[in-house]
Amino acid sequence: MANIAVQRIKREFKEVLKSEETSKNQIKVDLVDENFTELKGEIAGPPDTPYEGGRYQLEIKIPETYPFNPPKYKQNPEMFKQTARLWSHVYAGAPVSSPDYTRKIDKLCAMGFDKNAVIAALSSKSWEVESATELLLSN
Repeated sequence: MANIAVQRIKREFKEVLKSEETSKNQIKVDLVDENFTELKGEIAGPPDTPYEGGRYQLEIKIPETYPFNPPKYKQNPEMFKQTARLWSHVYAGAPVSSPDYTRKIDKLCAMGFDKNAVIAALSSKSWEVESATELLLSN
């Protein structure tokens, strides 16, 4: 990778680590194998949305042509597709599309958690009940 790109990435990485968003735990960025072109990120769900309280993971790849070409990122599209269907059911009356997701929501709601908080926690933890429960208990 060109030296200018590496230097810029290092500078921007340091800026992110010192940012207000990082200090407030709204974002997190880590190197993968000490490589500045491969990063793992995590963002908090935006406030006042159904995703508030959730944590969403990203895989970030920075091209050799950076900064002239932007980084690429990847999420778990299948999880977001299912989650969007679920939100459509909750907020717009669409038919239930995932009985498995509904069972997981019902299980956590039976423990006394708010339904929106449950969906956000499950969404951010890849629909793993144990991880979502830990997140709900930590908030």
